[in-house]
Amino acid sequence: MTSAAGPDDRGEALRRAVRLEWVTLAFVISAVTLVYLVMGSSQAMRTAWIEDILALVPPVAFLVASRVARKPATANHPFGFHRASAVGHLVAGTALFGVGAFLVYDSAVDLLSGEHPPISTVVVLGQPVWQGWLMVAAMVYTAIVPAVLGRMKLRLAPVVNDKVLYADADMNKADWLTAVAAILGVLGIGVGLWWADAVAALVISTSVLKDGVGNMRGAVRDLMDARATTVDHSEPLPLIRPIEDAVAGPPWVADSHVRVRDMGRAVHVEAFVVPDGGYLPSPEDLAALREHVLDLDEAVIDVVVMPVRELPAPAG
Repeated sequence: MTSAAGPDDRGEALRRAVRLEWVTLAFVISAVTLVYLVMGSSQAMRTAWIEDILALVPPVAFLVASRVARKPATANHPFGFHRASAVGHLVAGTALFGVGAFLVYDSAVDLLSGEHPPISTVVVLGQPVWQGWLMVAAMVYTAIVPAVLGRMKLRLAPVVNDKVLYADADMNKADWLTAVAAILGVLGIGVGLWWADAVAALVISTSVLKDGVGNMRGAVRDLMDARATTVDHSEPLPLIRPIEDAVAGPPWVADSHVRVRDMGRAVHVEAFVVPDGGYLPSPEDLAALREHVLDLDEAVIDVVVMPVRELPAPAG
């Protein structure tokens, strides 16, 4: 979310993101079906299949959160439902973490047990074909499409300021690692390296676990009202500086302090202002300052302006 993106740009970006997530769901269902049909007894393929199933969670979380976040505020939810995206982010991260941890354990046990998974020959159109080639073809399919979708979502995530969309895009972009690991595991079995399959499964499950930890950390951070950041948590939200400048702008403001709370795709602003020389701001002064901040960006959904004698103590 930046001041450079206008309401029309953001609205169109959100509509495109929703369409991409529906496309993602359709693709993932096809990928899950295809991998299930060819995975055989390969541990790497089974782990890749489970990861593909997990890939349903972020787009579903995004689509549900998008719908819930539009609901108006109620008596029980006076701040609205904007944090539905943060809840969806946490749900997705928790699912990835839990299954990732199980897959790491399962893969490690298979590796230590020295299990030798066989890959048989199947008949396709009347011709015998080593099943490993079918597995490789399926993995190529599951690598190319997510990489393209991920790059498209990465361009949209900062515009709509949605961390669930960014997390989904980041996972999609990295899906090639899963595919490459599974392909190497299958080919390793083909040349007699029985351990290659279990090692590939361990690499894939570690990637799932890493995604889960990262998403859980980011979601909990936002739900605990940490400082608002960009979707990748790499820097403070660019909108904070214009808000701070706007609050400090009126001539009757001697000093000010701003708190910006990340509500998902929207932000809530608390502005503490120390009037200059004992000046008593009128309701009109406070209303004008509030409206000025609200007009900075459509993402600013609420502003509280509080005149104080001294600013709150800075955070330690």
